[in-house]
Amino acid sequence: MLAGLNDVVRRACPGELQVLFAPFDVALDEHSVLQPDLLVARRSDFTARDLPAAPLLAVEVLSPSTRRVDLTLKLSRYESAGCPSYWVVDPDRPALRAWELREDHYVEVAHVTGEERYDAERPSPVSVTPVRLLP
Repeated sequence: MLAGLNDVVRRACPGELQVLFAPFDVALDEHSVLQPDLLVARRSDFTARDLPAAPLLAVEVLSPSTRRVDLTLKLSRYESAGCPSYWVVDPDRPALRAWELREDHYVEVAHVTGEERYDAERPSPVSVTPVRLLP
């Protein structure tokens, strides 16, 4: 599912944005370093070592061992860091939930499953259909 999402997001991103898979460190602050499964950020924001700021989009793929952390801790950390968009994909359903930052708080803007489509505007316009992300 991650490879499919990577392909869709990468094709939609303009040249000034970079799409990366984990492992790649996102240093949200001096005490909080996360590794999203997929991230989108401005090329100019990267250092040779990490991304020293919140990405424009952070994506996590749920698994039994990460579900709670992805839906609580990581969501909260990205929100506090000012990450404009946070997506969580569930390969078992298949499904996608998306949050966008509005006035410093995340608002869920999409929860699509199967053949339903999410038309995202951030970080660049892209349409995502969860079932089409599967191999």
